[in-house]
Amino acid sequence: MKTLLAALSLLAGAAHAADAPPVFNVPQLTPETALVAARAALAHCRAAGHQVTVAVVDRAGNVQVLLRDRFAGAHTLDIAPQKAWTAASFRMSTAALAAETQAGKPMSGIRQAPRVMAIAGGQVIEASGTVAGAIGVSGAPGGEADDACAVAGVKAVADAIELGS
Repeated sequence: MKTLLAALSLLAGAAHAADAPPVFNVPQLTPETALVAARAALAHCRAAGHQVTVAVVDRAGNVQVLLRDRFAGAHTLDIAPQKAWTAASFRMSTAALAAETQAGKPMSGIRQAPRVMAIAGGQVIEASGTVAGAIGVSGAPGGEADDACAVAGVKAVADAIELGS
């Protein structure tokens, strides 16, 4: 009887999967949109007196744009893309991930994974509720300042993304 139920379940799953389309579309940032977001984040940081690096990645975490202000620290070239990758990969801001992965929390071990940057400064860029990419900022004094610049980058493209979806 168990074998019959397992076979029926397998067939039902296969039939359901056959109803699904063979391909699907996902939103992707154009390089031009990614550049608008990066420039807006950089401008926001400059206005606050911060020299930073800004990275914008696609939904898979691949870098589309990397801008480094002239006096941003050398380390920011590594950290900004890692923040953006982390936000895209986990589909949440890096500040939220930092809170969820504090020592003693169930997800604390994720901080040991390569490339994970669980500090503020990474934001998801969404189009109609779906992740289209992410932005990461590094170099301002403290994660909150990095995060404010990243949010400015997201806001700069939010309307265009929603209209284009």
